[in-house]
Amino acid sequence: MPTRPKQTETDGGGSATIATVERAADILLHLANTRGPDFGITELSEELGMSKAAIHRVLASLRGRGLVDVDERTRRYSLGVGALRLGLAYLDRIDVRRMGRPALEQLSARTGETATLSVLLGGRERIYVDQVTPDREVIMSVSLGEPYPLHAGGSGRAFLAFLPDEQLEKYVSEAPLEPLTASTIIDVETLRRNLAEVRAQGWARSSGERKSGAASVAAPVRSHDGYPIAVVSVCGPAERFSAEFEGCRDALLHAARTLSRQFGWIDD
Repeated sequence: MPTRPKQTETDGGGSATIATVERAADILLHLANTRGPDFGITELSEELGMSKAAIHRVLASLRGRGLVDVDERTRRYSLGVGALRLGLAYLDRIDVRRMGRPALEQLSARTGETATLSVLLGGRERIYVDQVTPDREVIMSVSLGEPYPLHAGGSGRAFLAFLPDEQLEKYVSEAPLEPLTASTIIDVETLRRNLAEVRAQGWARSSGERKSGAASVAAPVRSHDGYPIAVVSVCGPAERFSAEFEGCRDALLHAARTLSRQFGWIDD
C-alpha cells in the first residue's frame, strides 16, 4: 500500500505560513467589505469561522504593521492607516485610459457609434483622452486633448452633476457660461435643474450643445469615493442617434458601472 510522502519541517512551516497569510487576507477583506466601523474578536471569529486565538494572533501581527487599529478602551478593531496606504498606492497606479480601452471597444461594437473617454482638466474643463469609432460610413469623431467647458455637452455635464456640491457651486457661480453653439446651456438656473436631473438618473443627454449636428449620452466613471474619475459617452450624428438613444444609453450605463467597480466604487 503506497505511503504518503513525509512532510518535512520546511514543508510544514511553508504550509503554516500560507495559512496565516490567507487568514490575514480574509480578515482584512472582511473589515473592508463589511459595514460597521469596528469589530470585536468574538464577532470576527463567528463570522469568519476561525478560532478566537487565531484571530487574535493575526490581528496582533496586522496591528504591528499599521494595517489595523484597536480601540484600547473597547478592544474593538478597525482598518488602520497602513490599509489606507495600500489602497491609495493601488489607485495611484491606475491608468484610466488603459483600463477604459476594452470597455470603449465593446461599447462601440455594441452600439455601432463612437465611444469616448474624458477626464477633468483643472476645475472648469475636460478633455477627451480616447475614442473608438465604428466601422460605418457616417460617424462622429472627437478631438483628443482639446479642452471643453464642463457645462457644454453631455460628457461635461456628467462630470459636473457628480462633483462635490461645493465644487459644482463654484463652477456655476464664478464665471459666465460661454456658449459653444446655439444649443449650449448658458442660463445658470436651467443648468442647475438639468444637473439635478442628471444626478438623479445617472446619465446626461446632449444634442448639438458642444458641436452642431452631434448628439451623445454620457455617464460618469466613479471612484471609490463616489466622485467621477472619468466620463464615458456614446456619440453619433444627431438625426441617427435619436432613434438609437435607448439602446445606446443602456449599453453606456453597463460600461460605466463595470468601469466604476474597477476603480473601487460600490454600487448600493
